[in-house]
Amino acid sequence: MFPGFGTVLNVVTVVAGSAAGLLVGHRLPQRTRDVVTDALGLVTLLIAAVSAAAVLDAGFAAEVGDSATVLIVLGALLIGGIAGSLLRIEARLEDVGSGLQRRLSRDGDGEARRRFVEGFVSTSLLFCVGPLTILGSLSDGMGLGYDQLALKATMDGFAAVAFAASLGWGVMASAIAVAVVQGLLTLVGVIAGSLLGDAYVAAITATGGLLLVGVALRLLRMKPLPVGDLLPALLVAPLLVSIVAVIRT
Repeated sequence: MFPGFGTVLNVVTVVAGSAAGLLVGHRLPQRTRDVVTDALGLVTLLIAAVSAAAVLDAGFAAEVGDSATVLIVLGALLIGGIAGSLLRIEARLEDVGSGLQRRLSRDGDGEARRRFVEGFVSTSLLFCVGPLTILGSLSDGMGLGYDQLALKATMDGFAAVAFAASLGWGVMASAIAVAVVQGLLTLVGVIAGSLLGDAYVAAITATGGLLLVGVALRLLRMKPLPVGDLLPALLVAPLLVSIVAVIRT
C-alpha cells in the first residue's frame, strides 16, 4: 500500500461510523445519549492513563535521566499551554467548528451550534491526540506498515457511532481534522525516516496522555479544560528531550 493509506482508512471509518450514529441517534432518548458519552469519557480516561504511563519508559529515562521525565512533560505542558493560549488555538478550533456547522447544517439555533462545535472539537482532539495517531502515522510514512492505524481506525469507527448518536454532525466533520493531522504526521514520517528515537516518541505519548485526561473531563462534564490551547505541548516535548540530552552529554 501507499504511504497515507492508514489515514485514508481512518477517515473512511470515522465518516461511516458517524453516519451510522446519526441514523440511530434520533431514536435514542437524551438520557441514553448522556450515558453513552459518559462511558466514552471513562474509556478515554483509561486510554489516557496507558498513554501517560510512557513517562516511565526505560528508553526515555535513559536519554534524559530518571528524574527528568516528569519535568519534561510538565515543562512541555506549561510552555505549550502558554503558547497555545496566546495563539488562541481553542477559540480558533471552535471558530472552525462554527463555520463548518453553518455550511453543513441548516439548523442554526444556539443549541444545535453548541452540539456541533462540541462534537467537532471533542472528537477531533480524541481522534488526533494519542500514541496510535503519532506512532501509526509515522510508521505509515516510514514504510513500516499501517497496522497501527488500522487498529486506530477500527476503534475510532466504533467511537464515532456512539459520539454521533450523542453529539450529531460535528463528529463526522472531525474526519477533516483526522485527515489533516495524520496526513501531516505521515509526511513527517516520510521525511524523517527512522531518525525519531524512542525517547522522543515516549515524551510525546506521555504528554498526549495528559491531554486526553482533559478530553475525558470534558466528556464527563466535570471541567471544560481548554485542551486545544495545550496542543503545542506535543511539539515542545521532543524539543525539551533534545535540550536535556545535550546538557547531559
